Amino acid sequence: MTETIRLGLPVLAPAQAQKHVTVNEGLARLDALVQLSMVGVDIVVPPVSPAEGDVYGVGEVATGAWAGRDGQIALFLNGGWAFITPASGWQGWSEDAGTRIVFDGRAWIEGAGALSAHGAGFVHRVVEIDHAISAGVTSTVTAALPGGTTVYGVTARVVSTLGGASSLDIGVSGSPTRYGSGIGTAQGSWARGLTGSPLAYYADTDLVLTPTGGAFAGTGVIRLAIHLAELSLPRA
Repeated sequence: MTETIRLGLPVLAPAQAQKHVTVNEGLARLDALVQLSMVGVDIVVPPVSPAEGDVYGVGEVATGAWAGRDGQIALFLNGGWAFITPASGWQGWSEDAGTRIVFDGRAWIEGAGALSAHGAGFVHRVVEIDHAISAGVTSTVTAALPGGTTVYGVTARVVSTLGGASSLDIGVSGSPTRYGSGIGTAQGSWARGLTGSPLAYYADTDLVLTPTGGAFAGTGVIRLAIHLAELSLPRA
């Protein structure tokens, strides 16, 4: 046996010379796989200037140095790429998406709480948006609520003071206070807008911010987080 069964770690051979090379490679792979955190998943083009220790999830029909490595984990090690084949049920973290990921035997699924044998998932995720307030009697966050999802609520934090209004409401067209009302506009003000019953949105929907006690002056930034669930389809 030249590699361990589960993690593919190199195994020392009897009377092997330069044992430290094999041991160090094994330690480097453990360093990458334990508390697995990947720069990105479903990536098909290798980065031009990866850093030592960077880890990626290779997508389908990968190119360049990753050609033929679809579905594997690519680890940049000692100036080149090492590849590890994940097993169904492996879990990790996607740095670019900022969410937990689960390998279903073929692909990495972001935010999956439960998965079927063919990739159908019950997925929970948070969409975060930094919105620069526009001047006027409303400020619209275009398509903030993704279609095909069920939204549990919206939270918010004022990153920099919103000029021209003493407070604001967060909602949607026809329901301007659905996710909060009377929210402060000073830096650090926050909102936790829960819905009594989670609401399904069948198409991308705008969030509408409405000033109370004045109009927006067009200055300031508010950070919005949409807390949602969605159903991913099974593969053919």
